Amino acid sequence: MKTILEDDSRFVCEINALCFQMLSQDELTLIRNSKTQVLFRKGDNITKQGVFASYVLFVINGLSKQYIEGYNNKSHNLRIIGPGEFIGLSSVFSANVFQYSVTSLTDSHCFLIEKEAIATVMQTNAKFTTNIVKRYCLHNSNLYETIGSVLYKQMNGRMASALLYLNQIKNDHPDIFTLLTRKEVSEFAGVSTENGIKLLKTFEKDGLIKLPEKDILLLNKTMLAEIAKHG
Repeated sequence: MKTILEDDSRFVCEINALCFQMLSQDELTLIRNSKTQVLFRKGDNITKQGVFASYVLFVINGLSKQYIEGYNNKSHNLRIIGPGEFIGLSSVFSANVFQYSVTSLTDSHCFLIEKEAIATVMQTNAKFTTNIVKRYCLHNSNLYETIGSVLYKQMNGRMASALLYLNQIKNDHPDIFTLLTRKEVSEFAGVSTENGIKLLKTFEKDGLIKLPEKDILLLNKTMLAEIAKHG
């Protein structure tokens, strides 16, 4: 992690994200005075599950993965986090620690904003708070889908669901599959690396996907959707 100072060419002078445009001038000043700009290198831990959280992060650019860490070095990937998203919002009101880990898949430029500043703005600005609540509800909805997939789907259904999810991100980030190892793809599906590789090879043999080097190309999304639904 590297702090970005004002004389750095990557320094962002203004907070241009849509959610911050809802703030009054006083609220913007509060956020500006409470933030630090940092650059996380590819592979850096952005947050660590269980570590004390004194700030919320806002992603300016870059991609990262959010995941839950378990026992015996096992983890389950929850989602990809991209530009314009917050990390660690749950620490503002409900917890003093990060409830999940986030690792940068690319170099990621972020604002670190003191959580007390976010809490103050949420208490005074209804539009900003509504926007935050909508984001939180969407993330919770996706989390419920992930839990349901892990609990009720067979391995082939979980892998199909993971591939379809990641492929949606590929529209904006064509290199998403090359940024992820086969182990990480398997962790999105909630299967072991060994089983994940076997499933990918089976899907390729069945003509559903193609595996050119590190990339994954979806050839039959309709069939994958059926597998995801009934698998």
